[in-house]
Amino acid sequence: MTNPNPVRWRRYCRCIPTALLLGILAACTVEPPPSPRAQPAPSSSTGTAFTIAVTSNGWHSGVVLARADLPLHRIPEAGDYPAARFLEFGWGDAEYYPAKETTIGMALRAGLMPTPAVVHMAGLAVPPARRYPNAEVISLAVDAAGLGRLIDFIDASFDRGGRARAVSTGPGLYADSLFYPAVGRFHLFNTCNTWTARALAAAGFGVDEAGTIRAEDLMVQVRALSSRQ
Repeated sequence: MTNPNPVRWRRYCRCIPTALLLGILAACTVEPPPSPRAQPAPSSSTGTAFTIAVTSNGWHSGVVLARADLPLHRIPEAGDYPAARFLEFGWGDAEYYPAKETTIGMALRAGLMPTPAVVHMAGLAVPPARRYPNAEVISLAVDAAGLGRLIDFIDASFDRGGRARAVSTGPGLYADSLFYPAVGRFHLFNTCNTWTARALAAAGFGVDEAGTIRAEDLMVQVRALSSRQ
């Protein structure tokens, strides 16, 4: 499988269009972080130890699970990716995140008022560090109970409207991905990165969602978790 188109990869920043509002202030007060080295990618579990990954391209963050670690009948939308070895999940504004062409109006609506959200789900045929060579990929070990809670959190993020599985709202950011209706409302203080923080907290990691508007705010905590494992 080839790497995603760089233009489409940059569109991941659309999970947090409020960067248009915060970027100037952030640039004046924060030095850009150095390019991190990718951590080993997640693989299928052995025994009771499991591995997940957190991905970040500097704007957007997501969670990756090994497909083999997903119990049968959990997250039924995984059936849309029968050949995937890994499944990546992200969350963002329903209008801005999937849009091929964006506007300032979209950004303002997404950043300044609660708006509907979508889950972005991708099926990866190769480990995430290979699929996203320019991204930060950090692996975290989790036990069976923590993995189960993480899966519960992700599963509950899909808005299925009473159906057995959510119906895709449209194609994702690249060929092997789709958008789905999501539970929750996107706004300045509830972004893709706070969603990722809550997912990790659900798994039992000591992650504080407060102040995780930016991906870097989240990844500082994730790097610390990785260094302690």
